[in-house]
Amino acid sequence: MKALQSAAADPSTHQYPSNRGRPAFREAVAGFYRRRFGVELDPDTEIIPALGAKECVFNLNLAFLDPGSCALASDPGYPVYSGGPLIAGADYVPMPLVPERGFAPDLAAVSAADAERARLMYLNYPNNPTGAVLPDGLFEQAVAFAREHDILVVHDASYTETTFDGYVAPSFLETPGAKEVGVEVFSLSKGWNMTGWRTAAIVGNAAAVQAYWKLKTNIDSGMFEAVQVAAIAAFEEAADFPRAMSEHYQRRRDLVVDALREIGVDVTPPRGTIYIWAPVPAGYTSASYCEHVLEEAAVVVSPGSSYGPSGEGFFRISLTIPDERLSEAVERLRSSLSGG
Repeated sequence: MKALQSAAADPSTHQYPSNRGRPAFREAVAGFYRRRFGVELDPDTEIIPALGAKECVFNLNLAFLDPGSCALASDPGYPVYSGGPLIAGADYVPMPLVPERGFAPDLAAVSAADAERARLMYLNYPNNPTGAVLPDGLFEQAVAFAREHDILVVHDASYTETTFDGYVAPSFLETPGAKEVGVEVFSLSKGWNMTGWRTAAIVGNAAAVQAYWKLKTNIDSGMFEAVQVAAIAAFEEAADFPRAMSEHYQRRRDLVVDALREIGVDVTPPRGTIYIWAPVPAGYTSASYCEHVLEEAAVVVSPGSSYGPSGEGFFRISLTIPDERLSEAVERLRSSLSGG
């Protein structure tokens, strides 16, 4: 915030910003990837700032999809993975994420026809909404699949800095061959508590990054330069902040998991993200259980079916509200639903 205040007072930051971003911003992203993941990125060709991960993911659909083509999208998943292709005039093919597979898509189950017309594959680990961390071998499988079918892998890395119980999330670009077939969308929203700042970057395959930039340069004028200065401060002066935030969220996670178990919900504590993904009790659908919780406890939770067909049978709780409100919600659940 101090970096933003100082930069906003500098008249030179109030010009139209370049879509390529300040060199110092791109260098800060490259430095972060080098320190955090051991990944080398060329600031000139492999990094472009994005106005949040959502903008970036959506614009990739416009850049790479045509009528008749499709995106392979995690199901359940962030809604723009499925809505974006449709708005772009293309289609999406859901890749079911189920508990039995550790919420990993079964790439072998993608039909030959869908693999042939696919141009994008969306992955996201740690995963929203399931809270799952990267299943063993998935990134390697994705690289091989993408190479075989000429698909661009898009890894949404919005939650790599929000992890628990000692787990450290990898970058997709750490995987051998990943940069040849994919890009990663990294966001400061969650790890640095900057959701309203719309501060992210697309990194990885140079040709794909440039294709994204060619589209983007016809849509907007880039990220406010004072925000870029603030993002540099986040990467370089507040590198430990995401770990402190993760400890904060882990405390909230434990509070909610304990309460859910008390009311008979068989929930597995997630090792990443800011969400709890839990099965609904027997006799309920996702929607009917969320309605039951609302009516009985006056607490709002999200039905899993709203994140895709494979989300049916689950519900999601967000850990983003202040501690005192979360504690109140937990107590309402305990008092209203225990034994029910």
